[in-house]
Amino acid sequence: MNELVRNEIWSFFKQAQPIYLATIDKDIPRVRPVTLIYYNDKFWIATGSEDSKMSQIRSNCNFEFCKTISDGEKTGYIRAAGDITIIQDIETKKMLLDNIDFISYFWKDPADAGYSLLQVNIREIEYMKIGEMIANKYENK
Repeated sequence: MNELVRNEIWSFFKQAQPIYLATIDKDIPRVRPVTLIYYNDKFWIATGSEDSKMSQIRSNCNFEFCKTISDGEKTGYIRAAGDITIIQDIETKKMLLDNIDFISYFWKDPADAGYSLLQVNIREIEYMKIGEMIANKYENK
């Protein structure tokens, strides 16, 4: 993916936005809405440690998500696939807790056992521009 295309796609990501995240539970895909965080040019998800997606990610770290995009009349989408890293580092968890309101609304302490932070590592993107009918696939290196 060249820099121009990357910048166009990344321009749709705000600090926090809803996406539909798919994980694998044994051999069954499980999709749910989550808040994707874009901070310091990286993607993150904060979630409860006991949430079912956590056990699914521990068993199989591969994911796919879909984010719809719109200009108010026409739509498109961004699909991304890759792997998820569970972050154990307290300093990284604190950095996001201190800077992202969505996270600090739910957790107050980066060492809280109920707070899990996931780094979303995007390996490929499928991008359908707003108003178009054909999607293009790109590798994210």
